[in-house]
Amino acid sequence: MKQIADIWRFLGLAFALTMVLGMQAPAAAETCTPTAPDARGPFYKPDAPVRSSVGKGYVLSGVVKSSGDCAPVKEARIEFWLAGPNKKYDDEHRATLYSDGSGAYRFESNFPPGYLGRPSHIHIRVSTKGFRTLVTQHYPVKGRSEGVFDLVLVPER
Repeated sequence: MKQIADIWRFLGLAFALTMVLGMQAPAAAETCTPTAPDARGPFYKPDAPVRSSVGKGYVLSGVVKSSGDCAPVKEARIEFWLAGPNKKYDDEHRATLYSDGSGAYRFESNFPPGYLGRPSHIHIRVSTKGFRTLVTQHYPVKGRSEGVFDLVLVPER
């Protein structure tokens, strides 16, 4: 019985010290779910101009992050392409921009029209050193003028 009492006293003392000293148990490492890839489509064209706007009416923003630890990824190259209001792809609706020092980006365009049975969408390609290139799509919600879409990249091994 004395041993059990000693164990309880020890546990009580350990708890009290933890509370007084503000110590915490080590937290599990945070991870983020990678962004799902999506079809590149037939209209990708490299070397789009560096610009953050190709129209007015819809703003897409978010943060580029690492799936390994959720840390922001700065200076990631983000390419966008989408159909213009006439439902056609053209050079006026292509852009390249880079995530800022906190991994954030902001892109403005027209609200992309749906066409040939496809819903409204914006194609996105993200590349940067040390990570796998991501090709995905954002699907804006009809009636909204902005969307938030974090881009979570997988580190290369």
